[in-house]
Amino acid sequence: MRNILEENAEADVIVLQEVTDGFLSYLLGDEGVRDRYPYCSHGPPEQADMEPLPNFLNLVVLSKVAFDWESVSLQRKHKGALVARLRHVGKWQGDEFKPVVLAVVHLSHGLTDGAVASKKGDIKRLIGYLEENYQGCSWVLAGDFNITTSQEAVQAALVKGNISDLTAEQLRGLDTMLKDADLVDAWEVTAEDKEGGATWDPTVNGVAVALSGGNVWPQRYDRILVRGEGFLEVKEFNMFGLEKGKVGDATEESFASDHWGIRSVLNIGDFGHDEPEEAEEEKEEDTNSLVVPVHLEKAPTALSEAGSIKACLSKLGVIPSEEEATKRKAAFELLKNTLLDATANTPAAARLQSTVVIVPVGSYTLGVWTSTSDIDVCCIGPFSSNTFFSIASSCLRKAAIQGIRILRRVKANTGTMLELEVQGIRMDLQYCPAASVADQWPDVLRLPAKDPVWSLAPQTLNKLKAIRDMDYLRRSLPDLSSFRLAHRFIKTWAKSRGIYSARFGYLSGIQISILLARVQKLLAKSSPSVEDLITSFFSHYSTFDFATSLVFDPTFHGPAPQYTRSYREPLAILGYFPPSLNTATAATLPSVLTLSKEFSLAASSLSVSPSWTAFLNPPTTSFLTQFKTYIKLDLSYWGLSLSRGAQFLGWFESRCAILLVDIGRKCPGLHARMWPARFVEAADLAAEDDDAAENDYRGCYLIGLDKITPDMPKPDLQAALGALQTVLPRFEGQIRGDGKYFDERNRWMSASLVNQASLPNLVLDTREWGDESGNVGEEEDESDEATSDDDDEYDQEEEEEGFNEESYEAEKRRKRAAKKERKEAKGKKQHVVVVREGKLRTALDVMNRIRWDASMDSGDFVVGYEDRFKGAQEKELEEWKTEQTDEEFIPQHRILYFRRKSDDKVVWDRKKRVDEVFGGGGGAGGAGGE
Repeated sequence: MRNILEENAEADVIVLQEVTDGFLSYLLGDEGVRDRYPYCSHGPPEQADMEPLPNFLNLVVLSKVAFDWESVSLQRKHKGALVARLRHVGKWQGDEFKPVVLAVVHLSHGLTDGAVASKKGDIKRLIGYLEENYQGCSWVLAGDFNITTSQEAVQAALVKGNISDLTAEQLRGLDTMLKDADLVDAWEVTAEDKEGGATWDPTVNGVAVALSGGNVWPQRYDRILVRGEGFLEVKEFNMFGLEKGKVGDATEESFASDHWGIRSVLNIGDFGHDEPEEAEEEKEEDTNSLVVPVHLEKAPTALSEAGSIKACLSKLGVIPSEEEATKRKAAFELLKNTLLDATANTPAAARLQSTVVIVPVGSYTLGVWTSTSDIDVCCIGPFSSNTFFSIASSCLRKAAIQGIRILRRVKANTGTMLELEVQGIRMDLQYCPAASVADQWPDVLRLPAKDPVWSLAPQTLNKLKAIRDMDYLRRSLPDLSSFRLAHRFIKTWAKSRGIYSARFGYLSGIQISILLARVQKLLAKSSPSVEDLITSFFSHYSTFDFATSLVFDPTFHGPAPQYTRSYREPLAILGYFPPSLNTATAATLPSVLTLSKEFSLAASSLSVSPSWTAFLNPPTTSFLTQFKTYIKLDLSYWGLSLSRGAQFLGWFESRCAILLVDIGRKCPGLHARMWPARFVEAADLAAEDDDAAENDYRGCYLIGLDKITPDMPKPDLQAALGALQTVLPRFEGQIRGDGKYFDERNRWMSASLVNQASLPNLVLDTREWGDESGNVGEEEDESDEATSDDDDEYDQEEEEEGFNEESYEAEKRRKRAAKKERKEAKGKKQHVVVVREGKLRTALDVMNRIRWDASMDSGDFVVGYEDRFKGAQEKELEEWKTEQTDEEFIPQHRILYFRRKSDDKVVWDRKKRVDEVFGGGGGAGGAGGE
């Protein structure tokens, strides 16, 4: 274990041979090994859900980077090669990615005619396999080749008759076979003494003597061979495991193995390609202009101790415990199983014969979550959004006894979302209708962006973007363990400094991931410790020119990403997959200035901080006393519907960016820094349990004002403050004048300038407006307040996707009300005309009602539609395609009518506005009188 973890064995990928079940379980039980190598080809056999290893002695690969692998059988029984593909280490050839391929071998031992023939056949088979399947990829062959290199041993075998002269000739030809395949021996490239290099040496190693079987000559059995293909280049080679140690109750020290370990360092780049001098200069110029180089900065002495970052985060409670991780995993599995059982038991499941995929998204997927983090969950399937959420809501309510609660149903521009609590864990559930993606899951994530499967609507791609981005990050990071520690540290720092909130133009989780991944990848060759990585991170971004430079991952986008930055984007942090690349669209000039100042302050603080804990908790001035003047944005809400309060609050926060943009434009000499949290008077917070204040919420947001330059002339400062007096009333008017979200009957807002001395005793508001325990599962109620236009627009969009159960119920209520009105009018014997108010349901509503209503036989209906060339046509309802990517897809607006075949009756007609499926329609009702 010590040999594997020692400094001169530090590697991105490590290959182990002759591994037994017991040793692998012991190895993977070590925290140091798990932290350094989060990926392994085989799981610990002692784990209940793991199979035993295939053989008594096995090949095992451990890695810092994600990989896929396959087994290639060789000639002799129980002999095979392990071929691993490093998922995101490689190069692009046009639209095709060529990964680095690692082939691990342990060839037959012994110096006999049969053993040498077996070695020759195995090498030939393996090279042929790689040529056939990985042409153009960079290869690394590593392992115990068992090729005898001692001429004394060969001569002795000839004398004893163990091998023939032909076999001796074949033995010498093995090296020629490897060289003919363009494989370079890492030891030969770097060794000064071409006669040495023995990795099995019984003259020194007592363990080798015990296992020698009479062989007394040193041999160079173990090798690392490289075919670079212009991408890999051997840089260094060394041996390790040369120190003795004592294990357990042993009386004498011993070497860890009968073989020495070998390690090779490979450069990654573009080697050996001759390009015209002009093209090379142009390429270098493009790279230098867009890729801002990152330089390794060592942590200061006081902060450089290995493990100090992890100790700091553990002390602050940022790293979750094993118990918390187990609890979250169990909660997610409960939600997953509940939803899968519900969707599998629907008639649609049997008819569609499709799958539903349920995956976590965000910080939980990346492994950077904390105890206070929610779990974002996305479901991908063949249903419409309305159908899915109708099924999901019903089954989740039935699962309340298992600890599942629906807290709130949120309708946003991206679609419906359910806020849940599963066994005490908060979760956000979203849905993406994409049957083709679900059917090919998870292999679909490996398909290039140009593959037809990704030819989806922008809204659908937007829901899948987070999954695709996280998947790429996990597979491409050089050291996932260090990344997770650094990410948690940076997020903790950003929260403490008040710059963690994408809504207010500051940092978000994905932005921190991109910023950090870029630094880690550009420093990959230096293999920095997590302490050095964080130091380099702050040093790099403290001087980064966000105004003119793009933040992007050059290993994904290349040296020159195809992205044009608009003048409205003061910050551009590019994600990975479409439709939208810039993850910082909410950034403003003031927020970017705040970020720049905080990065600079962090970089300078590192040199004087006595510990990482002190760095995260500096004795700086509080935000409430940091500025002389503040903009105070007061909010009040006293409505009956708490969900409306939360809706109002979320909408208001999204509007604050408008105010910051206006300040940056009209008052260029002022720096406006907004704190991304709500304040409340301490007295109000203390009285939150009073009945009088139960539904009366008051709070405020603060924006600190400061001069951008300390020597700003007084007239300029007065002019800026004067301009501010026009900006604030304009913002007030925008908020109060928006009838969608602002209702003076139960909410209020005002903006004012206040001095620091005028601030009341403020504390952070820990309440959630609209998330009280007594209102679990509350949704917008039309009887309480008018539904916003945004919600109406979303409902209309949802109608295009599938049957809207809520709309159907509302339709029935309207019909009952109209019927009651007609009866009352008739009872008064007045001459009245009653007009039916029910709108004509959409064609897709009717189609889904016929398909899913058990009382209707969908096979008894045909669809009449307008063909662009042939005019009116009919088609069986069962054959109608609603998936937009299907070749036979026909847009809904071309549907003319639905006809029942059994009685030849038209049950829905667009032009005549007939609807006998739902009983609606826009035609006039009858006139009544005496």
